Amino acid sequence: MSYPFRSVEKKWQGTWQKLNAFQANTQSTKPKAYILEMLPYPSGRLHMGHVRNYTIGDALARYKRALGYEVLHPMGWDAFGLPAENAAMDNQVAPQLWIENNIAHMKQQLQSLGFGYDWTREINTSDPSYYEHGQKIFLNFYKRDLAFRKESWVNWDPVESSVLANEQVINGRGWRSGALVEKRKLNQWSLRITNYAQSLLEDLKLLTGWPEKVVRMQENWIGRSTGAQITFASKNDDFSLDIFTTRPETLFGASFCAIAASHPIAEMLAANNPELQEFVTSCLQMSTSEESLSTAEKKGHDTGKKIRHPLLPNTELPLFVTNFVLMDYGTGAIFGCPAHDERDFEFATLYHLPILPVIQPNAEPLSATQAYTGAGTMMNSQFLDGLTVEAAREKMLNFLETKTLGQRRTTYRLRDWCVSRQRYWGCPIPVIHCQNCGIVPVPEKDLPILLPEDVTFEHGQNPLDIHPTWKHVTCPTCQNPATRETDTLDTFFESSWYFLRYCCPQSPEPIDAETVKTWMPISWYIGGIEHAVLHLLYSRFFTKALRDGGFLNFDEPFEKLLTQGMVCHRTYQDEAGRWLYPSEVTSLNDQLVTVERHHPVIEGRSEKMSKSKKNLVDPVDIIETFGADTARLFTISDTPPDRDFDWSYEGLEGCWRYLNRLVRLKESLDQYQSQENKETPAASLTLRKTTHQMIVRITQSYERLVFNKAIAFARELTRTLEEALEAGLANHESIRECFETLLLTLNPMIPHLTSELWQQMRGSDQDIMNTPWPQADKALSAIDQVTIAVQVNGKLRGSFDAAIDSSQEILQEMALALPLVQRDAEGRTIRRVIIVPNRIVNVVV
Repeated sequence: MSYPFRSVEKKWQGTWQKLNAFQANTQSTKPKAYILEMLPYPSGRLHMGHVRNYTIGDALARYKRALGYEVLHPMGWDAFGLPAENAAMDNQVAPQLWIENNIAHMKQQLQSLGFGYDWTREINTSDPSYYEHGQKIFLNFYKRDLAFRKESWVNWDPVESSVLANEQVINGRGWRSGALVEKRKLNQWSLRITNYAQSLLEDLKLLTGWPEKVVRMQENWIGRSTGAQITFASKNDDFSLDIFTTRPETLFGASFCAIAASHPIAEMLAANNPELQEFVTSCLQMSTSEESLSTAEKKGHDTGKKIRHPLLPNTELPLFVTNFVLMDYGTGAIFGCPAHDERDFEFATLYHLPILPVIQPNAEPLSATQAYTGAGTMMNSQFLDGLTVEAAREKMLNFLETKTLGQRRTTYRLRDWCVSRQRYWGCPIPVIHCQNCGIVPVPEKDLPILLPEDVTFEHGQNPLDIHPTWKHVTCPTCQNPATRETDTLDTFFESSWYFLRYCCPQSPEPIDAETVKTWMPISWYIGGIEHAVLHLLYSRFFTKALRDGGFLNFDEPFEKLLTQGMVCHRTYQDEAGRWLYPSEVTSLNDQLVTVERHHPVIEGRSEKMSKSKKNLVDPVDIIETFGADTARLFTISDTPPDRDFDWSYEGLEGCWRYLNRLVRLKESLDQYQSQENKETPAASLTLRKTTHQMIVRITQSYERLVFNKAIAFARELTRTLEEALEAGLANHESIRECFETLLLTLNPMIPHLTSELWQQMRGSDQDIMNTPWPQADKALSAIDQVTIAVQVNGKLRGSFDAAIDSSQEILQEMALALPLVQRDAEGRTIRRVIIVPNRIVNVVV
C-alpha cells in the first residue's frame, strides 16, 4: 500500500498549529538554542534552494528540542527592494500589496512543508512596525557620527538608477542587475564601517564555528595592509600627492606617478583640459573590479605635470591619470616601480617609461621582459644596497619618518558603507534638510516616517523626489519650510539586525537587551555562500556598533555558520539554443527529445537551478506528488549540506520508496508482536547492540550537521530491523526498541510520517515531539569489533573483522591469510607490514 501522505501531513500540520508547538518561551529554564536560516525575499514562490536551506534548519531545530533545549526558530521576510518596485511598474500594483500577497503565498508553502517556525515572531522588514526601529537605530548612529552624509564618488547602477555599495559590485557589475557599474559623484549617506575594520578583522579568530573559506573571504575583503604614506610634491609646488605603498623599499626604482580618474587632482587638472576630461569620463564608465582591471589594457593620460622624487632631488616623475588606479584603494595615487610590479611593468612598457631594477634575485638573473616580484638583495638604492628586501623595507620606513618624508601607516581595503538608495521601496532615512539648520534628525515621536502610497513610477526617477507633497515639511527646529531626505536605506540595513528583533518583536525599543541576551548569539546560522561578504560583514558591524551604543553586551552575532551548497540540475536546450524546462524534456528510444514534438534536445552540464537557464523544479509539484517528507528527505539525503546537490528524479523516487518501507515495516512489526517467535537471547542482544551503536552514530551526524550520514545510518538500521523481523529470533522488546529508535532519530528530518507511526504505536494521546532523544547505553553501544582494510602496496585487496585493539601479530596473521594477499605475495618477498591499529594493514612486497 502507498503511504497516504496528504491526510497525514494535513493532520500533523494542523496539530502543531493548534498546539503552538514551536513557540519559544523566553522564561523557560531549559538551555537555549537559537537556530536561524537567512530570511528570504518574498518573491511569491519557494524554490528548491529554499527547501534545502529550511529543511536543514528545521531538522536541526527539531533535534535540539528533542535534546531538551528551548529553541528559538523564527521566520520573516526581507521585503524591501527593487523587485517590488519593478512589479509595481510592470503590473500597476502597489509594492505593499504585491509584497503582502507574496508573503501569504510563501508562508502557506513553508507551512505545507511542516517547518516548525515560531510564527508569533514573524517579521516583515517593509512593515512600519519594524522599520520604525531601523530608523531609531539610524538616528542613534547619526548621533554617534557613525552615519554621515558627504559628496563622494559612488558606484552607479544604470539599470537600477541607484547607488551600490562596494560589496554590491561583483566583477564590475551590479550584484542584482548585472549592469556595468559607473562612477558618479553624489551626496550620499554612509556608515563608518571603517571605524570597525580592525575589530572586524581581529574578531574573525573568535569565529571557530565558521567555514574557513568564509573567514578568509571576510579577511580578504577587509584587506589590511601595512606600509608607508609618502608625500610627493609637484615640480612647481602647486600641489602634493599623498601616496600609500606597501613596498617603500622600491622607492629608488620609481619612474612615474599615477592617480585615479576620480582623484581630486585629476578633477582639478581636467577642468581646463578637454582631452583629459574625455579620458577621465571613459575611465569612470569602465568596470572597476579587480578581475577586470587585471585583464584590461593599462591606459593612461600624461597630465604634463612633473612630480619631484622625494629622495632624488634631480629626478622628476611624470604624472599620469590611469584606468587602473582607484580611489577605493590606498589614497588613489601610486608611484610606479615597473621592474618589480607586473601592472607597472605593463604600463611602463606601453608608454616607454624607464624600468630600473632595484632588487637582485638570489638565484636567477633579472629578466628584461617581465617584472621580478620575489625576494632578493637591494641594488641601485644607495643606503639600502646589499640589504634583504625585508631589512630594506624596515630601514626605509625608519628613514622616511626620521626625515619627515612619510610615516608608517596601516590601511584597509574596506570602505565606508554607502547606504543611500534612490528608490521608493525602502526604509525612509529619518532626516530633514533645512536651509537654516542644515541636517535635522526627525524627532523620535514622529517616527516612523511612512512611505506615501500615491506615487508615480517613471524610469530613472525616484518617486519620492517627484512626489508633490511628501517631501515638503516644516523644520522641527526653526519651524521654517524644509524637505525630507528622499533617499531610502539600502535593504541590507534592515537585514543587518533583524535577527535581534526576533528575540523581542513586541518591544517598544529596537532591542530589549535582557531578552536578547537570553537568546544571542545565534547557535547556528544557515544560508548561502553568496552572503559571505555582504550580509555577514554588515551584520557583524551592526552588532559591534550596537554593542558600543549600549544595546548589546556581546561581540559577534553568529556562533556557528553553515553555508549550504546549491541545488543543481542538468540544463537542456533545443536545436535553436533556447533553454528548456526539465518538464519539457523526455526520453524516447534512449534519446532526449521535447515532450510536445519530439524534437532533439541538447543536454548540458549540471548547474545551479536558475530562471535564466530554466533548469528548475517546482517544490509545489514535488509536495503534491510525493509529499513534504519526501521533498525534505531528498534534499538532505545524498550530499553533505555544505556541498552542491544534484537533483535527480531517481533519487526523489528512492526517498518516496523508503517512506513506504517504513509504513510496511510498522505493519510487519504489528504482525510480529501478535505472534510467537523462536526468540533467542543472542539475537535480541545483537539487535540491541546494533540499535545503540546507531544511536551514537546518528547523534554524531546530527551534531556535525551531516544529515546524509544520519540518513545512511538510519537506512542501515532499517535493513537490520527488516532482517530481524524475517529471522524471527529477536524478542518483542528489542524489536520495538529498534523501531522506536528509528522513528525518533528520523523525526527531525521527516516529522509527519514519524509522528503518525509513533502515535499508532503509542496511542492517540502520544506525540513524538514530547519524547526525548534516545540515549545510548554505553555497554551496548561499545563497538567490540572493527573492519580492517587490507592493502598490498597501497592497493585494496580485501578486509576482515577483528576484535577492537587486536595485537599487531594477530592483525598481520589475518591479513596474510586473505586469498588475494597470498596471490599478490606469491613468489615475492614481503619487505614489511605496516599496521594502523583498528583501521588498515598494508603489505609491502
